[in-house]
Amino acid sequence: MNEFIPFNRPFIAGKELFYIAQAVLINGRTSGDGPFTRKCQTWLEKVLGTPRALLTHSCTAALEMSAMLCHIGPGDEVIMPSFTFVSTANAFVLRGAVPVFVDIRPDTLNIDERLLEAALTPRTRAVVPVHYAGTPCNMDEIVTLARENGLKVIEDAAQGHLSTYRGSYLGTMGDLGCLSFHETKNIISGEGGALLINDPELYERAEILWEKGTNRKRFFRGEVDKYTWVDIGSSYLPSEIIAAFLYAQLEMAEKIITARRRLFSLYIEGLKDMEKEGFFRLPVIADQSTSNGHIMYIITRSLGERSRLIDYLRKFSIRAVFHYVPLHSSPMGSRHCRSSGKLTHTDQISECLLRLPMYYEMKDDEVYRVVEAVKAFYKGS
Repeated sequence: MNEFIPFNRPFIAGKELFYIAQAVLINGRTSGDGPFTRKCQTWLEKVLGTPRALLTHSCTAALEMSAMLCHIGPGDEVIMPSFTFVSTANAFVLRGAVPVFVDIRPDTLNIDERLLEAALTPRTRAVVPVHYAGTPCNMDEIVTLARENGLKVIEDAAQGHLSTYRGSYLGTMGDLGCLSFHETKNIISGEGGALLINDPELYERAEILWEKGTNRKRFFRGEVDKYTWVDIGSSYLPSEIIAAFLYAQLEMAEKIITARRRLFSLYIEGLKDMEKEGFFRLPVIADQSTSNGHIMYIITRSLGERSRLIDYLRKFSIRAVFHYVPLHSSPMGSRHCRSSGKLTHTDQISECLLRLPMYYEMKDDEVYRVVEAVKAFYKGS
C-alpha cells in the first residue's frame, strides 16, 4: 500500500527547538514582547521593508487591530472578496461595520479591481484585498482608487509571505498588512501572525492597541513615569515560545520559499498538458508578480467532478481538499454583509477549486504520485 500523502505537514526547518529552550532557560522569558519577539519584528522590518512590524497571536488579531486603527465603526462599509476566510470579514463585523463583497477575477482568483468603483458608497471606509494562494492582487489600481476616494487599504496577506508585486512584498503596499504563520502557511509557528504598519501616523496607536490599550511601551522607554489604560485594545501579543519557533523559521525563509516554489513548478510542469487538453485549469501568476508557492490547486469542470476526484485520490492515499465556502452564502454573511453585483466567479470557483498536497518536506516522487493519480482519473473518466 502506498504511504499516505497528507494535504499539509508541519515541519522543523532549523533551530526551532533550540531557540525555544533558549527563551525559557537562558532568557527566562515565555510571555510576549521578549527578545525573540523583537528579533522577529526586526527581521520583518528589514527584509520586507515595512517601517514597523508587530507580532500577533494570529492573522485574525492583525486584521482586528487594523479595523480599530482605521476607526472602522457601526454602519461603515469595507469592500472585500467573498472568496476568503471568515477572519477577513469578522474583524470588521466585530466593529459594527458591513463587509461589501465584490466578485473575484477568474484568472488570479483575487478581488476584481475593475469592480471596486461600482461598490463605493458614502459609507465606504476601506478596501481589503486578499492575496489568494500567495498570488498578488493588482495593487496599483487598488491603491490608486483608495487614495482618490480617501479610503484605507488593508492587505490580507495571510497566504502571501514573501510573494512580490512589482518588486514590493505583499503586505507592504497598503496602509496596513496582515500576515499569518499558522501551521498551514509557508513560514509557520503553529499559530501566529504579524501586523505590518506602513502608515507612520498609525505607529503609536498600534503599539497601544497591541498592549491591551495601555501606554506600557512608552513606560518601558522612559517616556512616561507610569503606564495606564488609554485606549481600547486587547492581548494581541504571541508568547516568546511562538516567537522563538518563528524566528528559526524566518532564518530559513529563503530556503523554505525556494522549496515551495520548486514543488509548485513540478506540479505545473506535470499537469500543464492536461490543462491544454481542457480537463482543468491551473493557477495563473500575473505579470510582474512572484508567488511564494503557497497553494497548488486545479479548477475542475464541475462540483461533481471535484467530489469524484477527491474520492479517487483518497483511494490512493492522497488527501486533496476544497477551499472556501463563499462568505456571502454563509448564515453570518447573509445577516451582516451585502454583495455589490453578481458574484458569478466566486460561486463557480468555490465549487470547482481543489487544493493538492503541498508542504515543505514533500518529496519529488510524492508530487509525481499526485500528478499521475490526477492524470489517471481524467484518462479514465
